[in-house]
Amino acid sequence: MNTIRKYKTLLILPVSLTAVLFMSSAGMKEQQKPEWVAPSWADTIKNPLKGKADAVALGKKTYTTYCVACHGDKGKGDGIAAGGLNPRPANHTTDKFQKQSDGAIFWKLTSGRPPMAAYEKMLTVQQRWQLVDYMRTLKASK
Repeated sequence: MNTIRKYKTLLILPVSLTAVLFMSSAGMKEQQKPEWVAPSWADTIKNPLKGKADAVALGKKTYTTYCVACHGDKGKGDGIAAGGLNPRPANHTTDKFQKQSDGAIFWKLTSGRPPMAAYEKMLTVQQRWQLVDYMRTLKASK
């Protein structure tokens, strides 16, 4: 009988700790950053590559290299690294995202906001515009 009590005690401790951790994390709401809105002047920035045939294809290559890990292959914000990020990566297929001006998207790519990197020094201006053009193709299918 003494052996059974020892095993119960050994089992109760980890189960109790797990329950406490679960309850404390469930009770805490994930703190979200305020909505990310580009400054109004960004809407006046014009896309110099709009309508250029090769921009989308080149943008897709850059997207695959820099964006897929967080935003996923289809741009839904479900990449392999997305789960641990706060705020969660944007879903590029939504109307909310697609309704932004090209200039606003370009500004966000340029400026970044943690956990998203600022690409001003990593990508050329042309690469960032190519990304914008590619991201426009990620609209959700109706």
